Amino acid sequence: MTTRREFLASTGAVSAVSVISAGVPADVSAREMHAAGKYTGPHEMPHNVTLASIANKDGTETLGVKTDAGLLDVRAASQLLGIAAPLTLEELLREGNAAGLSKLIAAASNPKAKAAWLDESRISYGRLFTHPGKIVCVGLNYKRHAQEVGMPQPRVPPLFNKYNNSLAAHQCTITLPPKDVAYKFDYETELLIVIGKPARNVSEADALNYVAGYCTSNDFSARDLQLETPSGQWMIGKTLDNFAPIGPYFVSADRVGDPNNLKIETHVNGEVRQSWTTNDFIFNTQQMVSYISKHWTLEPGDIIFTGTPHGVILGKPKDQQVWLKAGDEITSTIEKLGQLKFRLA
Repeated sequence: MTTRREFLASTGAVSAVSVISAGVPADVSAREMHAAGKYTGPHEMPHNVTLASIANKDGTETLGVKTDAGLLDVRAASQLLGIAAPLTLEELLREGNAAGLSKLIAAASNPKAKAAWLDESRISYGRLFTHPGKIVCVGLNYKRHAQEVGMPQPRVPPLFNKYNNSLAAHQCTITLPPKDVAYKFDYETELLIVIGKPARNVSEADALNYVAGYCTSNDFSARDLQLETPSGQWMIGKTLDNFAPIGPYFVSADRVGDPNNLKIETHVNGEVRQSWTTNDFIFNTQQMVSYISKHWTLEPGDIIFTGTPHGVILGKPKDQQVWLKAGDEITSTIEKLGQLKFRLA
């Protein structure tokens, strides 16, 4: 006799939110299973992984592992195999249970986990980050970008911040505010640094040891709010809802190698707008992490936007500035980290 679960699996209807492992009551959620075995082991940063976030039908956002075999739904695999593992990227970074995730990945070839393997082209992406402790942004951090906007290169990294309301996923839609609020919208593709362990007063030589990995991101900006509001309002101009799309992947630092020599591009409606490399940084990754850590402690899960290269709309002559508008599609690409895509409405 075919069971309900076998029927669902055979029809492809099983997803991360519908799978219940054998012997686990249907009313026991993955979160409850996970909480029952809360991780108390050593804190380890993730290694040799590329991770995504899955937006589930129940409204949650949980972890996926990108592999050559497909996308592994961590929540579903954890249920099916009875192996406790972090269910979100932020949980992984804060608890440090990289060993649990590695154990789950190694066991996922077991036929019991078959239903946890997903076709990535059919998922909805969730946010990689939902509640980071700090979102730190470094402004004016590429030599040619500083030149194009007519500003001197800063002597120290200029810092500002975004808030959690600005966090958005790969393939999101940014709903632009009314024109009486802002209308000069601009792209800024940026390398995102993800902190993996507490960093306070770290040296430049040691700084990369505190980085868990990197993502593609976009510091989406309303230039009129940022620069034309009385006294200048960088935070307001860069922190409206969904003004910080990130994704589609978090890639562990060991897979990326040198973060200071990555190709970075922006396309708007298929047209190349930015194309350069992170070797044009004014302050490289080590310098940024070290400088920020001298002012406050960076914690696991904190994220750092690192500035954008030349080619932004703001850098064009005023008679050539055609600001982004509803209907535009933006693609941000960073070597080894994947393409972040979003649309404006």
